[in-house]
Amino acid sequence: MPRNPKLARLGMLSSAILLCIAVPSQGRVRAQDAALIARRNATEREVESVAIIERKVMVPMRDGKRMQADIYRPKNESKKYPIIFSRTPYDFNYWDVELGAPRDMSAELDAVKRGYAYIEINERGRYFSEGDYDILGVPLTDADDELNWMGGLSWSSDKVGLIGCSSTAEWQLSVASRGDKALATFIPESFGAGVGRVGPYYEQGNWFRGGAVQMLFGTWLYDYGLQTNEGKPSFPAGMSQRALTAAAKSYDLSAHPPTVDWSKALWHLPERDLLAAVGSQHGIYADTTPSGQPGMIERTPNDPSWYKGGLWNDSMRIDIPGLWFMTWYDVSTGPNLAAHNYVRKTASPEVGSEQYAIIAPMPHCGYKRASEHTVVGERDLGDARMDYDALTYGWFDHFLKGEDNGILAKTPKVQYYTMGLNRWQSSDSWPPHGAKPVTHYLASGGHANSLNGDGALKSVAEQKDAADKFVYDPMNPVPTHGGGFCCMGADLKPGALDQRGMETRDDILVYSTGPLKEGMEVSGPIDVTLYVQSDARDTDFTVKLIDVLPDGKAYNIDENIQRALSRWLRQAAGVDGEGTSL
Repeated sequence: MPRNPKLARLGMLSSAILLCIAVPSQGRVRAQDAALIARRNATEREVESVAIIERKVMVPMRDGKRMQADIYRPKNESKKYPIIFSRTPYDFNYWDVELGAPRDMSAELDAVKRGYAYIEINERGRYFSEGDYDILGVPLTDADDELNWMGGLSWSSDKVGLIGCSSTAEWQLSVASRGDKALATFIPESFGAGVGRVGPYYEQGNWFRGGAVQMLFGTWLYDYGLQTNEGKPSFPAGMSQRALTAAAKSYDLSAHPPTVDWSKALWHLPERDLLAAVGSQHGIYADTTPSGQPGMIERTPNDPSWYKGGLWNDSMRIDIPGLWFMTWYDVSTGPNLAAHNYVRKTASPEVGSEQYAIIAPMPHCGYKRASEHTVVGERDLGDARMDYDALTYGWFDHFLKGEDNGILAKTPKVQYYTMGLNRWQSSDSWPPHGAKPVTHYLASGGHANSLNGDGALKSVAEQKDAADKFVYDPMNPVPTHGGGFCCMGADLKPGALDQRGMETRDDILVYSTGPLKEGMEVSGPIDVTLYVQSDARDTDFTVKLIDVLPDGKAYNIDENIQRALSRWLRQAAGVDGEGTSL
């Protein structure tokens, strides 16, 4: 959020393509780094010295398919141990096949040294796990079977906590609603793609924003080999644990799809054929999913199919303690905060009071990358570090080990980083206690086009005003420049970027305040109402909030998009006519 700006600016962009991005495929060649190999081997030896290690354990599900698990637990077998459980669609193979050395085992080592068992499981159909992959852990009964299995292990204390970021977090919300006996708490980090519907948001796991498809998901499904199970190599059913463990040193089953120049590929129309046009096999993007639902690109934001998969929605009551991590420059901060607030409100009173939130000034999953000078995009946001390990393990010590360590009393309910002011602040709620709504009005003489136009952002509505007009060319859309997103490779930069170059376009309307007379903190939701008319059957409007510094740099703070009169919106709101408000 912008803090102490000299100017505030609101820019309105027209765009039928939400994201214009370039995503390189994952790297295929890596230099043999002797120092790295030595460090990895040393960590592996330390893990072996403190842990009982069981790799490639195949856990049976109720339909006979087996999910692969790696288990690390303390060597002292006279005690029972709580379990930290991480489940993911990504590769956690213990051996780095490309490097020819063990994978980094720091997380596993840390957990065992702190007195926990650490279990990793691949989602159905991913890597060594059997079955067909369908996004967000379908069927949900897999999690029930996994948790029941953990609770029955001879050394288990029958207390399990979840942790993970991104797709290693997004499945947690729906599972947390299922009432599994062993599940004691969860720590979801950057979990937006796990939120289907909450309050006014129908993003359906970030597939949509404001009714428009987020282009990042097509690239993500392709680049990470998540699109299809057709032709995926797998080992024969019934292979022994010993054989699988040995094979994993030669084969990690990772996908390496051909490199795609997404800066060109994303221009393909129709959108439903996007992945087919780059040579992708049939899969969940446009074809029937393994669970029998329509392909994702075929669905509208309130399609019934979204409620038959792994997404959490606000009809699914969560009643276990949660420590929720979010970032300002992530894909879905608004729905994430709405989900946290909803669970806090609808859980039982005791559990509602055990919902805590952290909001860092980072891009997706970048919590531990903060430094003394935390640069996000191009902007130095100061020292945004936090001792996340102390917080998460203090949380687990309380809820999994039953320690009376005072973590709840000494931790604020909401900790949020105020950008511009560049410091951590705290509150009992979000929005912060004492925050007051402030309204600004768009005004112009009818020529707010570009930074050189006459658009103004005023605290009092004008008595007379003129409509601003722009021409939207779908073959020359406004590209994404910074902002909150993930999973799009190194060539597209998230975070705060100077927007002045973008604001020279005439299809961007720019509304600015004058220099502010005193500092102002903006912490809370940003709601925008537009009164619009278009000669197109449908169109998109994108709004961006800008923080303008005294030297003229114009950093993006937040943005959103709304597909104006798409069918789902007309049906939901009963809207029809030549002009309307959004």
